[in-house]
Amino acid sequence: MSTQKTALVLGATGNYGSHAVQALLKHGWRVRALARNPAAAAAKAGQRTPIEWIKGDAMNEADVAGAARGASVIVHAVNPPAYKNWPGLVLPMIRSTIAAAKAEGARIVVPGNVYNYAPDAGPAIGEAAPQAPVTRKGKIRVEMEELLRAASADGAKVLIVRAGDFFSGLGWLTTRSKGRVRAMYRAGPADVGHLWAYLPDMAEATAQLLDREADLAAFEVFNFRGHWLEPSEAMVAAVRRVTGQAKLPVHGFPWLLVYALAPFVELFRELAEMRYLQQKPIGLDNEKLVAFLGAEPHTPLDTAVRAALEELGVSVDPAPAASEAWPLRGAATAH
Repeated sequence: MSTQKTALVLGATGNYGSHAVQALLKHGWRVRALARNPAAAAAKAGQRTPIEWIKGDAMNEADVAGAARGASVIVHAVNPPAYKNWPGLVLPMIRSTIAAAKAEGARIVVPGNVYNYAPDAGPAIGEAAPQAPVTRKGKIRVEMEELLRAASADGAKVLIVRAGDFFSGLGWLTTRSKGRVRAMYRAGPADVGHLWAYLPDMAEATAQLLDREADLAAFEVFNFRGHWLEPSEAMVAAVRRVTGQAKLPVHGFPWLLVYALAPFVELFRELAEMRYLQQKPIGLDNEKLVAFLGAEPHTPLDTAVRAALEELGVSVDPAPAASEAWPLRGAATAH
């Protein structure tokens, strides 16, 4: 009988989920994934990715329970696209995952974010910092984590890896056509720091944490710091370097248009609510993660930007050799 560890990934073709799949496979896990259309999901993931696809819906408790049978980890990486109907979808989906994890005694892995914190929480938030959300989505995230904490005392285990903006966010901060970046948007003040998470690094950190299952508490939270860019204009400079466009235009983000259309367009309404994340220096302290793992996986900024733009269909200059290999970031190589 095979003793290979099994993980169920919900949202396996999404931003975080797709990278979680690759990291788990690299660390020797057998991966299952739930999808309403397994054939389409398999095509999106790539036929060479060895995933066992199971037909089902993350909103359906029975579907999740069936897919999770025999799994020791459930990666909950599913979110409503374009912020759509968070109140009606986010909590029912996590309840389905919790029920399945309790039945299997599995650990739930959740990619956390900074929505839980107040705008003045600062650039080095620790895991024990008070949570004081000011938005609807932040309050939902807090409620979600409260459900997870309760579940960890009732048969399930939980691992939250908290991070900042994903590099995929460059999709809404750039305009692109014919394989080129045409311009960038500046969403907040140029001199305010901003936190970015390169997903392959975040997923690798998560897999390394799961390798230490015996050392994890029933409810664990680790902050993944990633790239703290201060000033945030450092991202503009990186995109210019990677694309070879030293004079790439930079425009102010059209917030007035967003506010004007917010009553009619749900995505714009949700973006407006989260604008403070671009205006305030909100970051995470990863001291606990570094102490536990010895270092935080860290890809150099230009390498990460290059990969993110390639995922968006942008043609970029070839990556430099050797000097941009993937080092591990430890406490001594401060952010």
